[in-house]
Amino acid sequence: MQRYGTLPLGNSGYLLPNSPVNREKFEWLATTIRGARGEASVVEVQSIDNFSNPRLMKRFSDARSHDYREVLKVLMNSGAASKKSPAHTARLRQRFQEIVSIDFFGSPLREQVERTMAAMQEPQTKPVPPELPKASRSAYRSRKWVTRPRPGVDRVMSAWLIRKFIDPKARFVFSTEEEKPAGAVPFDMYEGGFGHRAEDCTFETLTKAFRIRDKRVSVMGQIVHDADLFDEKFGRKEGFGVDEVMKGWAQQNLRDEELLQRGMQLAEGLYQSLRDAKG
Repeated sequence: MQRYGTLPLGNSGYLLPNSPVNREKFEWLATTIRGARGEASVVEVQSIDNFSNPRLMKRFSDARSHDYREVLKVLMNSGAASKKSPAHTARLRQRFQEIVSIDFFGSPLREQVERTMAAMQEPQTKPVPPELPKASRSAYRSRKWVTRPRPGVDRVMSAWLIRKFIDPKARFVFSTEEEKPAGAVPFDMYEGGFGHRAEDCTFETLTKAFRIRDKRVSVMGQIVHDADLFDEKFGRKEGFGVDEVMKGWAQQNLRDEELLQRGMQLAEGLYQSLRDAKG
């Protein structure tokens, strides 16, 4: 049942999204149980009175997020060259694919695991990237900034940073890589613009590129880094709370623009709370 990605319902029931593949899995399992003189029934459920569809979807997504976090822990502890053997990497890749196969509703952590795993498989002696060129704030005034849909902690914090310190009149739009509007400045996209660089998240990249030396922004960079990259580099936990709030709002099917605005308000609140805090 665990391998199939089921959710337990009571003491003897298990749920899977209704698809031909999942139905076949249950039918074969029921046949096996009956062959061993047990009892099993495959039931097509239309609704459950005390579990709405969004709530069930969140439970499935949360279960896979837990699995992805376990893989991330192993990846983060695999820095030693002795642990980066082809066999070790193959096992992690296989485990990741197993989780993906039962990630029915797209956990937000899947992308992070994939990116971390890809970085681990890169040659260990890769060249150090050239120093990030300094960006002139005057060249980025009153611009349109573009990022991916469904913003999370790094993107909402980066948008706040842009509006607060770089481009007070910044306009934000959402787009896929293939449909980026001409002339827009990409941030936290996979290609071009300001994004992850070496070990930095997008927030850190923007801070360095535009030479933002505000002490509270520096602390926020640590918070965003740990919440976005899961490497516990700075031991900051505050960002996980912001990330969970963002996930909760996303579950309410808020528009991307509303998610971004609310996230930026959270960022401003965090910034103000750090006024008297010591790093």
